[in-house]
Amino acid sequence: METFTDLLTSIAPVSGETRTIFDPATGTAVGEAPVHTVEDLEQAVAAATAAQPAWAALGHDARSAALLKAADAVERSAEELARLLSREQGKPLNGPNARFEVGACAAWLRATAATRLDPETVVDDGETYAELHYKPIGIVGAIGPWNWPMMITAWQIAPALRMGNAVVVKPSEYTPLSVLALVKVLNEELPEGLLTAVSGGREVGARLAEHPAVGKVMFTGSTATGKAIIRSSADTVKRLTLELGGNDAGIVLPDADPKGIAEGLFWGAFINTGQTCAALKRLYVHEDIYEAVCEELTKVAAAMPMGNGLDENNVLGPLQNRQQYDIVTRLVDAARDSGARILLGGNPDTGQPGHFYPTTLVADIDNTNPLVTEEQFGPALPIIRYSTIDEAIALANGLDVGLGASVWSSDTAAARKVAARLEAGTVWINKHGAVDPRIPFGGAKQSGYGLEFGAEGLKALGVPQVING
Repeated sequence: METFTDLLTSIAPVSGETRTIFDPATGTAVGEAPVHTVEDLEQAVAAATAAQPAWAALGHDARSAALLKAADAVERSAEELARLLSREQGKPLNGPNARFEVGACAAWLRATAATRLDPETVVDDGETYAELHYKPIGIVGAIGPWNWPMMITAWQIAPALRMGNAVVVKPSEYTPLSVLALVKVLNEELPEGLLTAVSGGREVGARLAEHPAVGKVMFTGSTATGKAIIRSSADTVKRLTLELGGNDAGIVLPDADPKGIAEGLFWGAFINTGQTCAALKRLYVHEDIYEAVCEELTKVAAAMPMGNGLDENNVLGPLQNRQQYDIVTRLVDAARDSGARILLGGNPDTGQPGHFYPTTLVADIDNTNPLVTEEQFGPALPIIRYSTIDEAIALANGLDVGLGASVWSSDTAAARKVAARLEAGTVWINKHGAVDPRIPFGGAKQSGYGLEFGAEGLKALGVPQVING
């Protein structure tokens, strides 16, 4: 197991331009990240091109065995990876945060290795026989976000490698150290050149999206950037998996138990301090239990400690960057100015270091308010009152995004009927945002397209081939 200093030293740039990465909780320097260039990207693509054929030739069993060894490597360095992640991204060590995220990287590698994908017999009627197979694409470009930098990178890497591809990773400019460290640890058990992280700016991401040698791009991030990747990839007709912006709605039915669901609602909305694509961002509550839900949720939220992620007591941290802090501030201020009721928070202490915005609950807010219609991506939740189920469904479906949604009820059958009417890639019952490596995940509308996880996720990292005869 490496020490924290060893881990930082092992990913420190030897030469070339660097950029200092600062802790969003304290403002102190975490380390120096390389500023890779397009030329560095070209070298990574060349190395991937050289390494990929032999990797593909190993077959599923050998590749899965390598993924299991890579998971072991992550677990060996788990604590130091978590501490680096906490310092760079800001999320606390405890709760569903840094240690959880590193553990999820190992879990996804193991689950991906264990997922079966056998050739499928499509027709066998005595006259015609056809099988469907999936062959490697070649090189996959993986462009990741800053909110779950290690975990989402693992989501991209694991199925791509399992299917026989090489991978070039482009991490967010906000959290490059975490991804560089994860890739370094994974490469302890992978062939040279097969997996490379290129820590550059937008020009590197743009070149990766258009590169003729890259057969597929996986991207998690904003809808606007996703649209740019679609345009950049068009000339080479790349395959794409895009997990884009969301503004997930939750609907609380009138038979729900306000106290029983309060903690689930809290973590659905405030996991990773609200910085999660598939977090609960709009909560619709029936008028019969509206005040009770507001009261119980406020009690839970007020008891959750926020602060420096390295403090073992905290479960909420800062916003990762100032730009996101300013977005949350603007939206909450607009809600307050409109006459909405601030149940909790909304009053950041601007005298303290770091990008801390307090846990904020906003009631009696109009559905057209910017805090409802724009994705806040932070610790502020609007709570909207509704009268009828049809009204709630119409409000939930009223935006042009549809990553996830949830329904909260004591009657699971009734909740499922409502869920079937919601326009979202995943609808959870009495929980929100829970992902599972065995269960396909993807968005609807402008929240992207393509599936990740499970056998469907593996298929998305291969080229389908039908053998007929």
